[in-house]
Amino acid sequence: MTTTGPTPTSTNPHFADHVVARIERMPTSWWHVRTRIIIGVATFFDAFDALAIAFVLPVLVPLWKLSGPQIGFLISAGFVGQLLGALFFGWVAERYGRMTAMVWSIGTFGVMSLVCAFAWSYESLLVFRTIQGFGLGGEVPVAAVYISELSRARNRGRFVLLYELVFPVGLVSAGFVGAWLVPRFGWQSMFIVGALPALLAVVLQRLLPESPRWLSVNGRDAEAEAALSLIERETEKSTGQKLPPPQLVVATQSRAPSWADLFGPTYLRRTLVVWLIWFTAYLINYGLAIWLPTLYRTVFKLPLAVSLQYGLITQVVGFCGAAICALTIDRFGRRPWFTVAFAGAAVALFGLWLDGAGEAESVLIYVSLAYFFVSTINLGVYLYTPELYPTRSRAMAVGTATAWLRLASIIGPSVVGFMIGTGLQSVFLAFAIVAVIAAVVTFLFAIETKGRVLEEVSP
Repeated sequence: MTTTGPTPTSTNPHFADHVVARIERMPTSWWHVRTRIIIGVATFFDAFDALAIAFVLPVLVPLWKLSGPQIGFLISAGFVGQLLGALFFGWVAERYGRMTAMVWSIGTFGVMSLVCAFAWSYESLLVFRTIQGFGLGGEVPVAAVYISELSRARNRGRFVLLYELVFPVGLVSAGFVGAWLVPRFGWQSMFIVGALPALLAVVLQRLLPESPRWLSVNGRDAEAEAALSLIERETEKSTGQKLPPPQLVVATQSRAPSWADLFGPTYLRRTLVVWLIWFTAYLINYGLAIWLPTLYRTVFKLPLAVSLQYGLITQVVGFCGAAICALTIDRFGRRPWFTVAFAGAAVALFGLWLDGAGEAESVLIYVSLAYFFVSTINLGVYLYTPELYPTRSRAMAVGTATAWLRLASIIGPSVVGFMIGTGLQSVFLAFAIVAVIAAVVTFLFAIETKGRVLEEVSP
């Protein structure tokens, strides 16, 4: 076994620095790829379950005779649960560990997906989706924190976002599966498929260790040493090379977590900017994407199969944008990428407003273009937010930030439901204005984190 530096003890105040040094010297190995696959399975189904409602609604709307506001509330119900889940599981991850939070959040949304398949009315599905959302809201932000804490500064964007790509893959898969499954086997089949990750929750802690960064800053040095040694052994085994001696890269500050880590002089600007990015990106995302199949069906009177296929096309275009972002964001940086993406989405939505949104095909083209841009932000912000905060409060900060995602996801579909009576043009104009505001704020106030060690960015 490779010598990894001084033997740590629970009384070593600098052990966290050695953990960082040892992580920074490790190349990406098969162990890291395997970890991203395992966590990615849960994240895949998180995305699948989140979007499943979009491909269920075209059946339920005529079946249960749902009004526009009822559709909006049913979409938003899951996001109410997600808002509460993001806050709760962020606290759990900070207090009890990243793995504990992931296990319980995955188990919750998997089991409740199966329960949703047995909904007998609008009211029952509203309740079940809210509870399912509680689990959905916790998994993705905690998983993003966990993956970020395993990565080194070099090419961190690529490392994290190649994992995060499973989320848009889940969205696209929900489109493929929904377009094929729902017309053949009924709307309940979508929720039955979405229950599969409950099986992963049972074995997750046996497959992966707790975050060494989290263990070390919480004084659990022996466990951090065991977890880190496991990762080092697996890395050496898969690469066939001994790891170089660790070199101290940063001196961390040992402090208890506090709200100053979000609102103190170092972090207040970061917090406000990243909250705005979360809110605006997902207001546009969920305000449009989840409504699209229903709009094609009810406004443009397209057949069910065609409506679902058009929704799928938009998801595929969004995935292409996200993939490009994952491969290139380390080259261009977070701040310029987000600024350009918001501006691109704004141009597409303004174009649709000027076009008049009178035909389904024009809506498909312009919204897909806007979704291409906004999907890169939806993905990239999961990389960017953990970079802005220290390990002692990273999960809490990311959970709080993603609460704004959930708030936007509640407001967006509901706003579309109430505005649709005034015409589609007004909906697209409103989202375009939101994108312009976000582009300006990001350009002026966001900080760059590309290529910097997490503990250097966030002392």
